[in-house]
Amino acid sequence: MQRSNTNRLTAPGRELAKKGLLFQSVTAFFLIVLSAFFGSAEAVISIASGTLISLLPSALFAVFAFRYAGATQLKQVNQSFGQGAKLKMALTIILFVVAFAGLQAHPLFVLLGYAITAVSHVLAMFRHGT
Repeated sequence: MQRSNTNRLTAPGRELAKKGLLFQSVTAFFLIVLSAFFGSAEAVISIASGTLISLLPSALFAVFAFRYAGATQLKQVNQSFGQGAKLKMALTIILFVVAFAGLQAHPLFVLLGYAITAVSHVLAMFRHGT
């Protein structure tokens, strides 16, 4: 009984997160395709890196944010949310380091891909949020 109650409580949040991640993924795809048509290979790799730096931590956070629900699980909800936020920040930093140091990506294109994809996620939350 407890598990179905948790699913019922987290269902709206999970659906909103899925919509946001889908919109973010579509935005990332179009950015990569546009850079492939109009840019160099370095620009494509850099923009793809930036979009992934935005997309992957957001997905990880969504998993942690909607793991628990309900007043009886308030402590787990708070811990999971905090863990998700910390892991999102750590993963974002690690991915930026990999993009700049490992891939030798162009900083402007990485940041452009990251910013546009991150803003698209925020706009999707405003659009689909209640």
